[in-house]
Amino acid sequence: MLNIILCGAPGSGKGTQSEFIMKRYGLQHLSTGDVLRAEIASGSELGKQIDALISNGNLVPDEMMYGVIENYIANLPKHCKGTIFDGYPRTVAQAVAFTSLLKKYHMEAIMIDLLVDEQLLIQRLIERGKISGRADDNLNTIRHRIAVYHNQTEPIAHYYLHHGNYRCVNGNHNMEDVFLQITRIIDTATEQ
Repeated sequence: MLNIILCGAPGSGKGTQSEFIMKRYGLQHLSTGDVLRAEIASGSELGKQIDALISNGNLVPDEMMYGVIENYIANLPKHCKGTIFDGYPRTVAQAVAFTSLLKKYHMEAIMIDLLVDEQLLIQRLIERGKISGRADDNLNTIRHRIAVYHNQTEPIAHYYLHHGNYRCVNGNHNMEDVFLQITRIIDTATEQ
């Protein structure tokens, strides 16, 4: 089973690249952002708590996310070829817990890190905000989200590098070139 942790700052192209990977390799896609937005849309008390966190550019606490992820893994169909984890883990503590969770289900994952220059990230997110109307795609929140990424999520790259399952791509290129870099990584990983 091929499991991929797709990592990168907000605006790095994780959603776009996930779509390409799903189509080419037949993998499932777990976007924690989509799961959290669905919970918010439900109007539940949990959704209200999540909305308050996300609207201010903050991360959802580990225990909330861990439950979502474990429920997903426990209910994977038998024919599943693997999963793209988009937006999880986002902290070193989550990465450690996720590694243990995968071991519990006899699985592993490789991390693919989409590296994009900060100015390009800001430009992409502002453009996306004009199209999508997402409340978290305004300049102040974007800067805060990028700072949160640098402080809390970027360190997981070192964790996965230390464990030997870290790969990175230059995300400054167009979508097709970035995907070509990703396919080389995945093809090499599946040959081993």
